[in-house]
Amino acid sequence: MNFKQLVSLLPRLAKYNFQVIFAGRFGWFLLASFALFLLLLFQIAWENQEEVNEGLIYELLFVPSLLLVFYPAVFGIQNDADARILELLFGIPNYKYKVWAVRLAMIYVAVFCILLLFSAAAGVLLYPVRPLMMAAQLMFPVVFFGNLSFMFSTIIRNGNGTAVVTIILFLLITILTNSDAIDRSFWNVLLNPFSPPRGMIPALWESLALKNRLFLLVGSLVCMMVGLLNLQQREKFL
Repeated sequence: MNFKQLVSLLPRLAKYNFQVIFAGRFGWFLLASFALFLLLLFQIAWENQEEVNEGLIYELLFVPSLLLVFYPAVFGIQNDADARILELLFGIPNYKYKVWAVRLAMIYVAVFCILLLFSAAAGVLLYPVRPLMMAAQLMFPVVFFGNLSFMFSTIIRNGNGTAVVTIILFLLITILTNSDAIDRSFWNVLLNPFSPPRGMIPALWESLALKNRLFLLVGSLVCMMVGLLNLQQREKFL
């Protein structure tokens, strides 16, 4: 296959993978994410009990952004099994890199584009923010939780079971981050880079936020590689 044929094939390949990734219930998750975004936006505008800034917009978009990645990351393996294409995928040499690595990248590109729209809407309706910066910062926890969910999906091999485990884990992380020991450390998965604690030196906060983003990036790569390696165990999936 020459370069010209590859370029002509890419749009059809992308369309097919998007249909597989976002088939079924993704539309409902997108609708729920948008509805939650509007609800939180209305609540903030109506109550107006705290200062509106970029930190508040980040918190407003955080949960809707996780909803966007939840379905494709959690139910991806289940969708392949239901569509009866798992055996076909296992027949492709190094398929785990050629198919699922590309799919994960497509998921995150789609989520990033949606977050750009959400950020722009929040900037127009509530407070002026930098949509590109806001969406980019949100992608760190989105990719982390997405790859973590993908890893669990390769271990549990059931969409509903993975969904339950992922939700419980998120609740545990939320509870743990309420402690002062984790809340102000770079281990805080839910750290808001736009909301520095009162009295903290700006340079120190920037260093802390940078370490946190590096931690999320490394964690994301580890979870993705573990998930891809788990897919080598063909007999457990067929």
